[in-house]
Amino acid sequence: MKTSETKGYGLKATCLTFPETLAQSVANISPTLTPVVIVPLVFASAGTGTWLAYLFATIGLILVGMNINQFAKRSASPGSLYSFISKGLGLHAGFISGWCLIVAYLFTAMAVLAGSVNYAILLLQMLHINIPPWILFAIGSAAAWLVAYKDIKLSTRLMLVLEVISMLLILMLGIFIMIHKGTFIDATQFKLEGMNFTGLKAGLILAIFSFVGYESATTLGEEAKNPLKNIPRAVILSALIAGLFFMLTSYMAVLGFKDMKTSLGASSTPFNDLADATGIGFLGILISIGAVISMFACTLASINAGSRIIFMLGRHGILHARLGRSHGSNETPHWAVTFSSVVTFALPALLLAKGLGVLDVFNDLSTIATYGFLIVYALVSISAPVYLKQIGKLTLGSIVLSAVSVLFMIPPIIATVSPTPAPPGDKFPYYFLIYLGVGIAWFLFLRLKLSSTVVAEMKADLEPAPSQVSS
Repeated sequence: MKTSETKGYGLKATCLTFPETLAQSVANISPTLTPVVIVPLVFASAGTGTWLAYLFATIGLILVGMNINQFAKRSASPGSLYSFISKGLGLHAGFISGWCLIVAYLFTAMAVLAGSVNYAILLLQMLHINIPPWILFAIGSAAAWLVAYKDIKLSTRLMLVLEVISMLLILMLGIFIMIHKGTFIDATQFKLEGMNFTGLKAGLILAIFSFVGYESATTLGEEAKNPLKNIPRAVILSALIAGLFFMLTSYMAVLGFKDMKTSLGASSTPFNDLADATGIGFLGILISIGAVISMFACTLASINAGSRIIFMLGRHGILHARLGRSHGSNETPHWAVTFSSVVTFALPALLLAKGLGVLDVFNDLSTIATYGFLIVYALVSISAPVYLKQIGKLTLGSIVLSAVSVLFMIPPIIATVSPTPAPPGDKFPYYFLIYLGVGIAWFLFLRLKLSSTVVAEMKADLEPAPSQVSS
């Protein structure tokens, strides 16, 4: 296990503006994914309280973000939550977080690429063109690799443009829906008619899943301009933007499906159905195009984030040393990006070859990705007050913030195993635990081989350069 000889990470330092830094987190959320896929699932549980479920989820994730920002406003590095949790809870907890983030980001990349492929297939079928899904996976993975390999500024600018276009299309349709309905007010939603607490709780768990990845701007610790200011702003603002968008689009969708023969909870393409019902089917096609590009942007954001965690683990010798190298001219973690992109294609291709459908790939891999995020969110919330005590900044407010955030994460963690998911989801927690166990065993084996000097070097490498530390 070793670190690089120089403190610089070899990435393109301080090159990203605040909008570009924000784009990383927003794209990793993939706001378009929620109204076109997840809102019907939340509605099936929460009913008229769908918007309320997203309000609670927004508040909860902002609280977790405030714990993340206890670190992000004081130091910055590509290690993200891996570095943050190591500061508070030590290298072992830090490794667990990094190991979980690899699954979280890369499985998210695979899942949302599957969503993009699914909508691409629907669009191509309208043109009577049939392309095998694995080829579309290959095209998407290769395109994401090329952009991520080439330039982080190109990545973030492309993600920003794609997400803005996609979100505007959905909001435009929402306005048409309310005009068509002749009202902007739906009293049944404000009165929460027919909603029960159990349904709201189940809907809240699904709503939380919509936000995963919102912290990924923290992986741009070396590349963001003014990182101690811009990264914390990006974390909170991305959660706020996504939350408002989710509340508004879910409200519009519930209003739009009133008096329709098909229930929102039963619709597989809700905004396409609403566009057809409103008499502007062409806008539904544009939204499908927007879904393709938005989910591709999320794939790109996930590869960007995941590759930087892998890059740091490569620097420390936990993974192959080559993964910890940066490109001499592009100043990107090119080996880690290449590895991430290959995995993003290979596993879905294998699952398709075994007979799974594209949506099965989406559902299965997104579920497993969520396990990684939930564990890391809980760990960083626990780590924050420990870290603040170490630096003499602990307050009663930070203790309360940590406790509330941890309590907020408990229900979705429990919901991953109880009630027992239907097959094959009942086996996913065990797959994840096996992965986690293998990683812990590997890390403990490496620690036995380490001298105290190497451990000290590893800890030093997790600390950012002096210019990226708050005085």
